This record gives sequence, structure tokens and C-alpha cells, in this order.
Amino acid sequence: MNLKKDEKTCLFIDGSSLYSTSRSLGFDIDYKKLLDFFATKTHVVRAYYYAAILDTEDYSPLKPLTDWLSYNGYFLVTKAAREFTDSTGKRRVKGNMEIEIAVDMMEMAPHIDHAILFTGDSDFRRVVEAVQRQGTRVSVVSSMRSTPPLIGDDLRRQADQFLELATLGASFTRRRAPEAQAPQMPSPTAAAPRSNAPIRHPADQMSEPDESDLLA
Repeated sequence: MNLKKDEKTCLFIDGSSLYSTSRSLGFDIDYKKLLDFFATKTHVVRAYYYAAILDTEDYSPLKPLTDWLSYNGYFLVTKAAREFTDSTGKRRVKGNMEIEIAVDMMEMAPHIDHAILFTGDSDFRRVVEAVQRQGTRVSVVSSMRSTPPLIGDDLRRQADQFLELATLGASFTRRRAPEAQAPQMPSPTAAAPRSNAPIRHPADQMSEPDESDLLA
């Protein structure tokens, strides 16, 4: 892993992609530890987190996470997700953040030395190439060890450095319990139970820091 302390570095985290990759490896992401890890290795000038949020009339299940991130060192970029029913009758949520990530990478490139992109989507190959032409080094975080591999060959070859999440993640992940179940999305027509803990969005789970972490 080639990270330099004197490099101005920006993190670009596709929240849905990072969750999917970590879940396939049996991990949960601890976002406090993730930011702390990179801050000790390089000069992090900004950490972007991208999420498409499904707003319901009563409750947005992603809000607990996004609220925490926005108050704990992340620059949050969100947009409304679109809900639809597929051909099999299953409820789906669609919210692509590719344009938002690409625009921010292009705008930040002249001001940083190193961009770290958390995604495996080969559609980003072209923007990675464009950022590199501006003299910015680009690393991509995803996994070749998942089944199937979640990093596209074109993107992996284009990046200056590929960081394997299965290896890197030991510093900022925790192993999922075998019996752990993915949380269910609430029905859009049902009010969220106010007396219970908030429901975590299945695309963006996190382990919240305890009081000792926050005071450290």
C-alpha cells in the first residue's frame, strides 16, 4: 500500500458499493475507524460519502447514518432515490451516484495529490483517466476476493494502485456474526415505530463509536 504522509488526499466513497463489497466479504464497516486509518497514513483534506436516500413520508431509514457521518468528518453528498417494482413484482430502489462522484473528482483533482475511490464499477475508468491526466494519483478500493470479484478489470488496470478491501479492511471493519440478518426496509405506507431503535438502511450499515471512541 503506497500512501504518503505529505500527500494531500481525498476519499471518494460510493456508500452502496462499499457496503456491497464489505458484505460479500463478511464485514461491517466502521466509518470512524476508516477515517482515522487514512488520516494516520496520509493528509486527508476531505472525505466524501455518497448515498441515494429513499425519502418516505414518515421516516428515512438512512438518516441515522448520514446524520452521524455529517457530524464526524465526512462531506455528505446525497440525492433522492427512486423506488419502483420490477418485472417479478419485487420492490427495488434505484439511486446512481456516478455523476456526483465524477464531478467532485474532477473539481478536486487540481487541489490534491491523491484520490482514493471506493468502488469497483468500471464506468469510473474514464474519469480516473481524466483525473490522472491532471497529475493526480488514483487508488481504487474494492475486492478481487469476493465471489464474484467486485472490481472491474478496466478500472483496476487504469488505477495507479488497487487496494484489496479484504486485506485493508482489517483496520476498520468488524466480522459479521454468522446469524446476523440484513435489516429490512420499512414499508413506505407504514409509520416507523418511534419507540424502537432506528432501522438501518441495508445498503449503508455502520458500527457506531462508543463514548470512549468519541472522547479519544
